[in-house]
Order: sequence, then structure tokens, then C-alpha cells
Amino acid sequence: MSDLTKLTIAQARDALRRGETTSVALTEACLSAIDAADALGAFVHKTPEIALERAAAADQRIKAGDAPDMCGIPVGIKDLFCTEGVASQAASKILEGFRPQYESTVSGQLRDAGAVMLGKLNMDEFAMGSSNETSVYGNAVNPWRAGNSDAALTPGGSSGGSAAAVAADL
Repeated sequence: MSDLTKLTIAQARDALRRGETTSVALTEACLSAIDAADALGAFVHKTPEIALERAAAADQRIKAGDAPDMCGIPVGIKDLFCTEGVASQAASKILEGFRPQYESTVSGQLRDAGAVMLGKLNMDEFAMGSSNETSVYGNAVNPWRAGNSDAALTPGGSSGGSAAAVAADL
């Protein structure tokens, strides 16, 4: 199956269930796309080891017939949400180096459903902004700005990293 990063969540779920692809293959495609798009500043903490481990576990759940809808689906987690053992600093210098020993409710529910965390996404500091220009990591870049006369187009709101990742099929 080609263009795995262009699948919608529903298309990816259905392809996984039909055995047309695996979560590992889908995750590897996403990780490659993320690495190739570093200039966008969408992902600020990549978690390829965690992603591949979770993808392999998801493939086993799918084979066993124990797979909720999100099982095997690669996702990015906004840096606002704590993820156990992974840098979680809400795009703020104040929280630099913070690695929580607990998981947020939203990311925990995704993990328990078998979703595959690719990494943490850029955002405005503490999600307080509308242009993604207050992030300690730097601005997320709108992938659609290429060739546009307004090179300063924002990818959108406090979730600029998420918006850039979705727009670029990451």
C-alpha cells in the first residue's frame, strides 16, 4: 500500500483490519515523513522507539481480534499533555527537562486503546496564544506557505504543531 501517510484515521483503521498494512509499516512511514519535515517545527520531541514498540503491540492486538478503533493508529500528542517518561514542557523554558512519571488522561486513554505515539507536537507556550509564536522551540511553520506571497502565514492557533503536522500529512 502506498502513501500511507495520506490515509485518514478511518482508512488506516480499515486497512489495518483487512491486513493490507501493519501498524509498524504505517508508523515507519509516519516517522520517515516527520524526519523529512523537520523544518516545519511540528514535532518537538520525537519518540520513535516508543512508537515502534507500541505499533508492534498493536499489530498483535489486531491479529488477536482485540483491537479498539484507534489501535495501531499513529498520533502526535500536543506538548501540553503529560506523557510518562517523555519530555512534556508545554513549550515553556520553565518546564525544560520535565519528564513526568505519570500519563495524562487523554494520552493514557489513547495509549490504552492501542494508539501509537509518534512524539510531542509544538504549540504556543502553555497553550496561551493564537499564532504559535511563543513556543520555546520556535515557530511551527505552515507547510502551505511555500510559494505564497505572505511567508508569515501561521499554521494556526495554540496548536500550530498539530496543524502543521496534519497539513503536511505527518
